[in-house]
Amino acid sequence: MTIKDPVVEDVVATISRSATEIRQGLIGRRGTIDEENPSGETQAEADVWADGLLADRIAELDGVGQYASEERTDVIDCGDDPAESDAYAIAVDPLDGSSNLKSNNTMGTIFGVYDAALPARGETLIAAGYVLYGPITTMVIATDETVAEYELSGGERAIVDSDVTLPGEPVVYGFGGRVPDWTDDFREYAREIEHELKLRYGGALIGDVNQVLTYGGTFGYPALESRPVGKLRLQFEGNPIGYVVERAGGRSSNGERSLLAVEPEDLHDRTPVHVGNAALIDRLEKALE
Repeated sequence: MTIKDPVVEDVVATISRSATEIRQGLIGRRGTIDEENPSGETQAEADVWADGLLADRIAELDGVGQYASEERTDVIDCGDDPAESDAYAIAVDPLDGSSNLKSNNTMGTIFGVYDAALPARGETLIAAGYVLYGPITTMVIATDETVAEYELSGGERAIVDSDVTLPGEPVVYGFGGRVPDWTDDFREYAREIEHELKLRYGGALIGDVNQVLTYGGTFGYPALESRPVGKLRLQFEGNPIGYVVERAGGRSSNGERSLLAVEPEDLHDRTPVHVGNAALIDRLEKALE
């Protein structure tokens, strides 16, 4: 897959080259620090380190006007304002699933390239993707043209599939949040799904979504009784993942509409996140009406 936009290619290349270093750098950084991110979550040492590494490298790229991360309160202005120029804004979750460090389970890096100043609607994304630190380090990149998967090694990326599409027959599902905290409507929907599909849930958004992208199905982190606005961040997680899944032929939703159509109010807005095969997301929205 050839990425036509040179700025997007530079961003993707920078993240892919950094991925091997990030993975290796997790060793010795499994603890937490006495600080919280803007969402009030305790930060892992690896969260802060990975964010610093990516911020330094991405902010230096020509054509990048803003860098934002869920690990820092404010946007970094890198040059031209995306609202007034051709520069892009890059939103990153440097280490998705960092709570899995303690148990040495799957993690990833999520990124979105917005053609608008942050916070921005997902409809302004021109590219998005993620790195999965699994048994093999892989990268999924979505653009307006296609979705592609790569294997990463030594800073290089090798194409695995240049046209990733969501399988038509769904196989797996994964739902986040404690079951007693689910709303009644969502619990009823989930009970139907668990009789139809196989449970795959690992506690890292990237790993769970990658299962859906590989086998078909649905992932959801719903609105909870204790957290009706949802848990995941719209700019850093919901929009990029929604963009990838929609470009692969699926659907995304906050329970009412596409994640990409949600109007953000703040850089660190949270949202319910549902992605997967269109028929399953249609059923979800009907169940939550």
